Amino acid sequence: MTHIDPTRDQFDAFKGLRRDTPIEMLNLVRFNDLANYPGDHELARDGLTGTQAYALYGKHSGPVLAKVGGTILWRGGFETALIGPADEAWDAMFIARYPNSAAFLAMVTDPDYKRAVVHRQAAVKTSRLIRCRPADGGATFG
Repeated sequence: MTHIDPTRDQFDAFKGLRRDTPIEMLNLVRFNDLANYPGDHELARDGLTGTQAYALYGKHSGPVLAKVGGTILWRGGFETALIGPADEAWDAMFIARYPNSAAFLAMVTDPDYKRAVVHRQAAVKTSRLIRCRPADGGATFG
């Protein structure tokens, strides 16, 4: 099963949570070997890889992320899964921080973002997008 966009129920659950506190979004993304643009898209026949299409998504969505006050808090490279399904490997892993969920909602409804997201949809084979409540770090797991 692939997960590229949220379901209506998932999006409604997201919108039902508090909107006035900072949020962090854990992103885990696996790319298609070749980007899967709609047949009528200008890049459909260019043979871009998923990695290249996701780079276009980043280039075009980055200004919108900044405009709403968001930032990339952490980015890392996948090495191996110690616990979890052995077939879940990720090409991109990062945490995006937003001042609040209203900022995230402003980003995904921004016209420039809507034009950029086609690159994400073409690039992504499957993904996980997990809303997190920020917490202080520490010296223990608990």
